[in-house]
Amino acid sequence: MYETIYHRPSSIDEAAALFAKNEDGKYLAGGHTLIPVMKSRLAAPSNVIDIGRIPALIGIEAAGGTLMIKAATTYYDIMSSTQVKQSIPAIARLTSMLGDPQVRARGTIGGSIANNDPAADFPAAVLALGATIRTNKRDIAADDFFKGIFTTALQDGELITAVLFPLAAKAGYSKFRHPASRFALTGVFVAQSKGGDVRAVATGASQSGVMRVGEIEKALKANWSAAALDSVKISPDGLLEDIHGTAEYRANLVKVMAQRAVESAE
Repeated sequence: MYETIYHRPSSIDEAAALFAKNEDGKYLAGGHTLIPVMKSRLAAPSNVIDIGRIPALIGIEAAGGTLMIKAATTYYDIMSSTQVKQSIPAIARLTSMLGDPQVRARGTIGGSIANNDPAADFPAAVLALGATIRTNKRDIAADDFFKGIFTTALQDGELITAVLFPLAAKAGYSKFRHPASRFALTGVFVAQSKGGDVRAVATGASQSGVMRVGEIEKALKANWSAAALDSVKISPDGLLEDIHGTAEYRANLVKVMAQRAVESAE
């Protein structure tokens, strides 16, 4: 690893000030992306700003029809939270499928969506539930946040502070896991809002990253059931193709994972 200066700020303002002061600084949350790329010498930030222990970034609150998960809350705390299980059980289910115990002990929701890995799980939940991403500068709707693989609407130095999920009538998630990394070879999160709107979002499938699947949304809005998707055809155009699966294979996985997500929805 290259030489770097490590900082552990105690507040959001202090973290933002440190970032602004250092030309090539990087925020560190759980560290599952930044540390490996630094070890591989693919990144060499002059300053690493550890936000994982800032009290204002940790915690879960449910009130007024909204579940708020603060950005540095770990996967373990999310999957163990009674508030999450009662408010949106699908989020607890999704989190329980992330990585292994070591990953769940360190990984954070803010780090996941800020990185926006094309096979990450949380972007699918955020987009499917129509969540709002709160930063130290503004609120960003999920529809405006994800801009492509490893790309988001975050400005340089902007820090995610919380994710606000509106409570859903029904929501479910299912994924086909890569046996080694536990990332989603393809995963689908489905949600029905209390107003009747339906969203279906796939991760690990598209060349553009997390994506809504209109064919599934249309079918589920007419009939919320796994059987309603039997005749749905997902186009392989624009889907990922690699040593793990062809575009056609992933297209089929999108449909199958959506059906399983509907069956698990509550």
